[in-house]
Amino acid sequence: MALPAPPPARVFAELLPAQAPVPTPAGRGDPPTPCGREVHVSGSAQLSAGPDRARVSLRLGSRKAAAGAARSSVARRLEYIAQSARQRGVPEENMTVTEDFSRVENTYQMEAEVCIIFSDFGKMQNVCNLLIEKLGTSVTISPPHFYHTPEAIDTLRRQVCVAAVGNTRRKAQEVCRLFGQTLGKPLLIREEETKEWGGHIDSHLLTSPDSLTLQERIQNATAYASCRVFAVFEIKGKENRRTKLL
Repeated sequence: MALPAPPPARVFAELLPAQAPVPTPAGRGDPPTPCGREVHVSGSAQLSAGPDRARVSLRLGSRKAAAGAARSSVARRLEYIAQSARQRGVPEENMTVTEDFSRVENTYQMEAEVCIIFSDFGKMQNVCNLLIEKLGTSVTISPPHFYHTPEAIDTLRRQVCVAAVGNTRRKAQEVCRLFGQTLGKPLLIREEETKEWGGHIDSHLLTSPDSLTLQERIQNATAYASCRVFAVFEIKGKENRRTKLL
């Protein structure tokens, strides 16, 4: 997937001697009217985050002439699945079991589905490999569905904004250094644009084709975010020569 090119940076520096502020009308979202020596900078950042959760569904069933035999056949396998997951550190609350019991002609049919949420993808592979080895064709394991929790997306949004502000400040420092000036305190920091693409949060409607590999599924679920900020910094004065040498 091709990534969009970062927006061009905008830099404006005011290096004239400080003057008394001249009141001028301004809109609510306008930057402050220059009251002294300032540097105006626009910068951006782009980050990505892989999925932090995977959901695996396991289906099993049994059809017997006796109702009790159908139930016990499925119950034994359900207990083995739950025990195997618990032994490998999967919390009980991350496992959900649904059962369906019905009569088909002269037999009884018991079907069950187990959904397990994993935060450790290595444990997920270990559990799935073990169940395939021990239960064989008596259980059907769906490909894992990778997704982001809302907390993971919020973290990505904060990180990309902070990274954009940091890039903008470093750019302003380089501009001041070019003219032998010292960067002062920020006078304005404004988030101008944010974008998010790729990846997804938890949704039962989002599934991946069976032909994809595990790494391709993780890549398809990776989320990207970009942020552009505008900042105004004070220019304190000429750069200290001793500090420059250090």
